[in-house]
Amino acid sequence: MNIRRTQRDEVELNLTPLIDVVFLLLIFFMVTTSFNKLAALKITLPEAVGEQSEAPAKQIEVAIDQNGQFFINSKALVNSQSDTIRRAIEKEANGQLDIPFIISGDAKTDYELVVRTMSVAQGLGMLNLSFQHTISTDAQ
Repeated sequence: MNIRRTQRDEVELNLTPLIDVVFLLLIFFMVTTSFNKLAALKITLPEAVGEQSEAPAKQIEVAIDQNGQFFINSKALVNSQSDTIRRAIEKEANGQLDIPFIISGDAKTDYELVVRTMSVAQGLGMLNLSFQHTISTDAQ
């Protein structure tokens, strides 16, 4: 009778997947950690003394809805002609050219209407022009 010892495979522990997981965790924590450099610095910032400035009392806001209807300081205009816009802006400005002039248009407003408003403001000599973009609420 031929009795041989059965050969057993050596038990091996493969560490490669474990090392991969550890490196991935290390990279994850390095990327997601925020470093606050200012926390290490001991700086005393100066404080301002004085009255808080108020927002400008008067401004001109030209709003254009998606249908091309103009509103100047929430007052609807009868049409969108340049002369009508110019007269309404002159009336609201009352000769003050340095007051804030805000153009706000709906997302579906024609670009030509915004350019027309800018052109009128430039022709009047308005100095403080800014834009505000609003989004239409109707789903189409």
